[in-house]
Amino acid sequence: MAENPRWKRRPAGSTWGDFGPNDELGRLNLVTPEKVLQGIAEVKTGRNFCLSLPLDYPGGNALNPRRNPPVLSPTRRNGKSNMNYPLRCDDPTALDVVSDDQVLLTLQYSTQWDTLAHVGQYFDLDGTGKPVDCYYNGFRAGTDVVGPTLYRDGQEIPCDLPQGARHLGVENIAASCVQGRGVMIDLEAHFGRSGRIVGYEDLMGVLAKDKVVIEKGDFVCIRTGFAEALLEMKKQPDPKVLFATTSALDGRDDRLLQWITDSQLVALFADNYGVEATPSRPCMDDVCATLPLHAHCLFKLGVYLGEMWYHTELADWLRANGRNRFLLTAPPLRLPGAVGSPATPVATV
Repeated sequence: MAENPRWKRRPAGSTWGDFGPNDELGRLNLVTPEKVLQGIAEVKTGRNFCLSLPLDYPGGNALNPRRNPPVLSPTRRNGKSNMNYPLRCDDPTALDVVSDDQVLLTLQYSTQWDTLAHVGQYFDLDGTGKPVDCYYNGFRAGTDVVGPTLYRDGQEIPCDLPQGARHLGVENIAASCVQGRGVMIDLEAHFGRSGRIVGYEDLMGVLAKDKVVIEKGDFVCIRTGFAEALLEMKKQPDPKVLFATTSALDGRDDRLLQWITDSQLVALFADNYGVEATPSRPCMDDVCATLPLHAHCLFKLGVYLGEMWYHTELADWLRANGRNRFLLTAPPLRLPGAVGSPATPVATV
């Protein structure tokens, strides 16, 4: 572990510094050319599957009041709508008709990537007994990940630094291209629409029954049926039904978290809302993470999370053909400074 200029101590069990003092990729460092070739070797038929919901799903904001559907509108040309715009309005000799549009997009509304700047923690980086708000590898809130307000000691202080994730932003993921071997874990096939909170024992049982093996550098996809249920609701999502009937991982299960550490997987992409069950089971400590699996993955390990991916057709095909591995290609938007991004992942089998 290299000496780090931003911290003197790291969280127990973390990978901070393991990939270098200024690392912003986390476990994407494990996606070597050999891992890409392993993914390509899984391509037998050349068939592709889209792993994204339409980006105007789930519909409304019942699942999260802070996230709203995309608003699509034309750009403007000479003060007029630039949709089906005949250029002969400006030049009688022009034959062209043009359309051009723009979108107001909540980046984590639908099928999405969580970056390492999405969830951090209050942690004593300097070993002084004074915790600070920070993210993976010791990048700090207010300095490296910047918003319009600094939250310090109960005060809200306006910030005039350039906004956004100046480190750990989604552009780092995009530039790495995100292609390698995907592995499917089909929870719905075993637990149906039971709403089961899946811990270590449950997960190991599924892996054994389906002969699923997770290896260093793999991307892991989890099917619960949540995204399929969303589509059935036709943009009128019922949160109570969705969360009560589809599975999620138990973020309070220490053995499950240790398995994520030991497996050296790169990312967990689930078709449900948060990968882990929300709300989590009660915490027995005086203080704890509200999203324990997010904290373990994004903050400690540099393991990425993806939510509301669409796994139904791929998972059905894999099960029917006795397979669970495939080539995954899943770059996010190369949008500098963003802490999350929509995705249109592709699986090739």
